[in-house]
Amino acid sequence: MDGISYYDLRHVTGEVTHIDIDNSIVESAGTSFFNKAILRVLDKTGWGILQIDNYTPCSGEKFDELLRKASRLAGITQESVSLGDVSRGIRPVPRLLEDPRDVSIEEKSSLLAAIEKSAMHPDVVNRRANYVERAEKVRFSDSSGNEYSYEMSRSGFNVLAVASRNGNIQMGYEREHTIHGFNLRQHLDLGKKAAEIAVALLDAKAVKGGKMQAVLDPELAGVFAHEAVGHASEGDLVQEGNSVLKGRIGQRIGNDTLTIVDDPGLPEFGFDPVDAEGAAVKRTEIIRGGIVNAYLHTRESLAAVGDGVAGHARAMPGEPPLVRMSNTFIESGDSTAEEIFAECRRGIFLKGSRGGQVDPGRGIFQFNAEYGYLVEDGQCTQMIRDVSLSGEILTTLHGIVLCGNDRMMSPGYCGKGGQSVPVSDGAPHILLNDAVVGGSGVD
Repeated sequence: MDGISYYDLRHVTGEVTHIDIDNSIVESAGTSFFNKAILRVLDKTGWGILQIDNYTPCSGEKFDELLRKASRLAGITQESVSLGDVSRGIRPVPRLLEDPRDVSIEEKSSLLAAIEKSAMHPDVVNRRANYVERAEKVRFSDSSGNEYSYEMSRSGFNVLAVASRNGNIQMGYEREHTIHGFNLRQHLDLGKKAAEIAVALLDAKAVKGGKMQAVLDPELAGVFAHEAVGHASEGDLVQEGNSVLKGRIGQRIGNDTLTIVDDPGLPEFGFDPVDAEGAAVKRTEIIRGGIVNAYLHTRESLAAVGDGVAGHARAMPGEPPLVRMSNTFIESGDSTAEEIFAECRRGIFLKGSRGGQVDPGRGIFQFNAEYGYLVEDGQCTQMIRDVSLSGEILTTLHGIVLCGNDRMMSPGYCGKGGQSVPVSDGAPHILLNDAVVGGSGVD
């Protein structure tokens, strides 16, 4: 069609099931269905994007009219856009061990209620559990003749326990999300664990902050990799000048032991068989042996910035693709956890994550650990609470001196541009020199 240099169509249909239980009461349970498509047209004046609810696949004059409508929208943007070349191909979706859709919502509710009930304890004053399951069928086609389709199912649950004693309120939180099938069975231990952590934190010590040796567990170290490094490597932020990694390809920013990767093809919660632009996905080493190696890209940011690969476009159904992480992790090293604690000698062990904030442009971050322990003579001793990790991204990367051989991945969701997509973060245990630790305790 005249003026149109490229178009693509991504059509997603599916269903979402959710269950919410609060203190043994099922507050909501149900299934909803969706049908969303997004048509992107590129001409000499930029992108024209058409979002379509309840899309019915069509061809001929009816589809041409959609192209013309999107092309008219492109005339509003008045910006020149180039697209980088990409490889094509789709990976097989991992097989479901048990399809969640084969389990009744009554059974799901009963299993979730048992997990929530297992968090009961005399000091626990509030319990909450929720389950979410999402099945999608994705179809992609573009003007270059590329066509892909696949089906994906994700499901999982969270359980929260809040403990209180003499005005002191603490919480424990556990989650389990997967792409490998229904996972509510045989997880009563996680409700109990959430309660045990919440109750233990009532007696935990609040420490004084300062610079010290710190061991980070795989979850918190993974959050650091995602938030502080992953976002800074996203090509659109690099293009906008909002990344501390801009212009640093080939520069050393960490020790030889440090490699940080984003891999959409890893069969973890952030898995994608093909990206939202129909590009093949592949392992991308953002930092290799302490040296900045590559950025993450869509086709547009690849053409504008370079120094990396596309295949990192992701999108919610009916939304335009953005540069996004998938499965982001610090690669395993050679050290055992025991060797890392022995090398730490005296310091702090930080576990889990309760969120935080990062400014990838200024290169600073602050994350709250769920809890931790003092480390004395290489051994964990007293439990601590209200503790955080903060600092400059580049300085902190240089401070990572040991990486364990025990990488683990943690599932979650990442928000950007009003969209939330499934991700996994991970790492082994790591040793961080001169960590900037925040605490509410006093001498």
